[in-house]
Amino acid sequence: MSSSTQSSSAHGASGHGPAAPAAPQSLCAREPHVPAERLVAEMVPPPRFASARFDTYIPDPNQPSQTQAVEVLGSFAAGLGGAHSSGSGKRKWFAKKPAAPTGPRGVYLDGGYGVGKTHLLASLWHATPAEPALKAFGTFVELTNLVGALGFQQTVKTLGGHRLLCIDEFELDDPGDTVLVSSLLARLVESGVALAATSNTLPGKLGEGRFAAVDFLREIQGLSAHFRPLRIDGEDYRHRGLPEAPPPFSDEQVTEAAYATEGASLDDFPHLLEHLARVHPSRYGALTDDLTAVCLTDVSAVPDQSTALRLVVLADRLYDREIPVLAAGEPFDKLFSEEMLNGGYRKKYFRAISRLTALARDAKGLVRG
Repeated sequence: MSSSTQSSSAHGASGHGPAAPAAPQSLCAREPHVPAERLVAEMVPPPRFASARFDTYIPDPNQPSQTQAVEVLGSFAAGLGGAHSSGSGKRKWFAKKPAAPTGPRGVYLDGGYGVGKTHLLASLWHATPAEPALKAFGTFVELTNLVGALGFQQTVKTLGGHRLLCIDEFELDDPGDTVLVSSLLARLVESGVALAATSNTLPGKLGEGRFAAVDFLREIQGLSAHFRPLRIDGEDYRHRGLPEAPPPFSDEQVTEAAYATEGASLDDFPHLLEHLARVHPSRYGALTDDLTAVCLTDVSAVPDQSTALRLVVLADRLYDREIPVLAAGEPFDKLFSEEMLNGGYRKKYFRAISRLTALARDAKGLVRG
């Protein structure tokens, strides 16, 4: 037993009251290393969507495309039940190489933020009749990082025996990603892997407003050819019929709540943004391991686009893991400038605002009184 533990125990036993709560953790003190094995093992729907199923998706009765999406994806999942690989994930010795597909070997869920695309993608993963080891689910950032960790050929080998690859938040932010993902998906489709993806951008429009997409038109058209677009219309379900998000609290209230909440983190927002630049976005999930809440003081508008995009990824990982966010300072709808909200990444920023607002609502009960 450490001296600090002994001191705390003695204090509690002497009748002077319970030991003081442990100091909150700090995201800025964490620089996680994520081995390649963990990257592969975690290619499953995140905690928020672990129980997502088609019958738990609630279509908006005013948006028939939502009901149609459930029907199309249900049929798509049922069609993936044929023999493809052995139980080990490797192709059987005498199995014929699948014929080149004559049409799209995937579905592409396109729509605004908050219409339930990730719920539907996770439902598809769960509904596909294959062992979990033969299905993969990850964000676009996680997929590109997997290639970086394993190498291109090993990634093809690792995923090539799968029945289904689900890619959430499909975005092309630079030409290198365009070429990489185009090549990877082409190889996987050749191996018989079915694809499913979500995005706020139609496959033929990927990269538009971000880089000179016309220079990479062939790769983008190649990506588009793998998918059947499935448009999902509707309003942001995260705020449909719910009360407004609570206004930001004071720094003192957030700090007090962080100390009173076991497993919470407490960070100054500007310092956290600086720290995110030192951690690869694919590790942001690991950055939040074992946290019960994230508490932030001095929240203010992000200073530039690179910082804003890193914050979007962190918001996604916090949302996936259902970690409440308690904040002091500017409200979340003031995080991004008008220029950012009108630029090529606007849908990402609106998604981040939507998700952070939902997490702020979850955190409201952490503040006393």
